[in-house]
Amino acid sequence: MKAVVLYVAGGPENFIIEERPMPSPTLGQVLVKVKAFGLNRSELMTRKGYSPNVKFPRVLGIECVGEIENDPSGEYKPGQKIAACMGEMGREYDGSYAEYTMLPKSIIYPFESNLSWKELGAMPEMFQTVYGSLHLALKIKEGETLLIRGGTSSIGMLATQLAKQSGLTVLATTRTPGKRELLINNGVDYVLIDDGSLSDKVKEIFPESVNKVLELIGTSTLKDSLKCAAKGGTVCMTGMLAEQWEIADFVPMDYIPATVNLTVCDSGQIKSDKASFQEFIRDVEAGKIKLNISRTFMLDEIVEAHKLMDSNTAGGKIVIVV
Repeated sequence: MKAVVLYVAGGPENFIIEERPMPSPTLGQVLVKVKAFGLNRSELMTRKGYSPNVKFPRVLGIECVGEIENDPSGEYKPGQKIAACMGEMGREYDGSYAEYTMLPKSIIYPFESNLSWKELGAMPEMFQTVYGSLHLALKIKEGETLLIRGGTSSIGMLATQLAKQSGLTVLATTRTPGKRELLINNGVDYVLIDDGSLSDKVKEIFPESVNKVLELIGTSTLKDSLKCAAKGGTVCMTGMLAEQWEIADFVPMDYIPATVNLTVCDSGQIKSDKASFQEFIRDVEAGKIKLNISRTFMLDEIVEAHKLMDSNTAGGKIVIVV
């Protein structure tokens, strides 16, 4: 099989496309014929060497959609459509940047759909992250106010749609005034231009601040995002668009405002149920949800795809069709 292998951390040009033996699954594993997968910032950070626990050589890729090729247990029949994401996929063991991948059954989501592999490939991690952030971490409720910091990212765009479906008022940020219309057309109620300090801008609209904050930029803006939350409100740090893992000189009593809750969403630790994923697919099929897909590449174009992700100009999910 063809696989994209990273032997040394660094730039996109470090990816090597090579032939590898087909893996053989044992009980508890399945062999998946990869049809498509989305690119993720965590893969960019791993490629750059920012994931110290990842050992090279490694086939990256924390998500995929495809078909069951072989399940030794017989639970899944060949050809069954499945999605998979996280669970140390592409980190502790080889992931989706390949024609086939061997995965633990615990991260498999069987589904039915007539959507294209391009559309399906954009879904697994994006859905898991947004569903987990909004419903499992932030526990959003109808009538609440939600600030999405990083609103033009693929996660931010989908989070806006799901939050509006649930009856929330949504504020979202962009650093680029020219993207205001993009956010409005996606359903955002209030667009904020992010200059690094948002709390005063939020209070001009909602003097008591907002109930919930979805932080997609990361540690560089987290402290300011905490100031945007109302008393008793919750901030969920989900994204790391700023590519920084740590907060220097973190002093909780100074950093977190009194009564404000700080949580995180990590789709490697929490999962939606399979029924919710299938329901999401049906909503996309029915046109209730619009996927924000930027560009599609082939597996042989992985270097070009990562260069686009590096540039921060994609404006949506980057999908690889195998």
